[in-house]
Amino acid sequence: MAAKTVRQNQRTLTKAQKRRFVDAVLTLKRQGRYDEFVRTHIEFYLGDGEGRTRVAHMAPSFLPWHRKFLLEFERALQRVDPGVSVPYWDWTVDRTPAVSLWANDFLGGNGRRSDHQVTTGPFARRHGHWDITESVTDGDFLMRDFGRPDHDPTGLPSKAELAEAMRETVYDTDPWNSLSPGGFRNKLEGWSAERGARVWYNHNRVHRWVSGHMLGAGSVNDPVFWLHHAFVDLCWSRWRAHHPKAEPYLPLREPPIGDPQHDKVVPANDTLPPWDTPVHDLLDHGDLYRYA
Repeated sequence: MAAKTVRQNQRTLTKAQKRRFVDAVLTLKRQGRYDEFVRTHIEFYLGDGEGRTRVAHMAPSFLPWHRKFLLEFERALQRVDPGVSVPYWDWTVDRTPAVSLWANDFLGGNGRRSDHQVTTGPFARRHGHWDITESVTDGDFLMRDFGRPDHDPTGLPSKAELAEAMRETVYDTDPWNSLSPGGFRNKLEGWSAERGARVWYNHNRVHRWVSGHMLGAGSVNDPVFWLHHAFVDLCWSRWRAHHPKAEPYLPLREPPIGDPQHDKVVPANDTLPPWDTPVHDLLDHGDLYRYA
């Protein structure tokens, strides 16, 4: 991938740019490459209670892991079309089903009421290009249920909610999981520190608002996953700029033997599977891409 790839706000894309992005995504799907990304995310979707090392979620490495995941996807797109990059969706601004993100010429709209099947846009099953083959759900068609009106109604995160995360002055805090009471990572990832509370913030709430396949491990099945995580990545970049004296990643060292998080989280001097990429190589993206 050429240096200084530009990731644009999806609302600024031209019709031609949207078409090229969609065509490249569909090509990866046809080649079987897209479903490899889905399987990778499912494999590394681990929660606090899992016995293995957590790298993708509920852990300090949430942000660098997804940065690398996005880079690998963007590189795959650019092998199809060198002029394509991953756009981002600012969900604090584009907050309704009426925005261009969900138009028929881009990602398509909401699922129908009966079974949440997406029937509009290029990723609708009726076009024959987007069968769901790697998933934790039963349907082989893409599903969405914007706002979950019949289950657990929710709205998209607000600017104020994101600003609360951005004000955090440390990257992450003990116990380095979904219960971390402070720290930018957990506030942005969006877990509630109170067990049993049906409260979701920022990144997590976006997944819940889109719903359908965006819920859980198989969320990559919905192409909006990439635009969502590109904005999360941009937020991390902005946080670093706002807090230049803060450690860019914590913990610096492995939690000691006897600590419940020993061997469960990735410290700053370690590498991220499945790529064995050092964490410190993912703390700055300036040589690889920028955001418009």
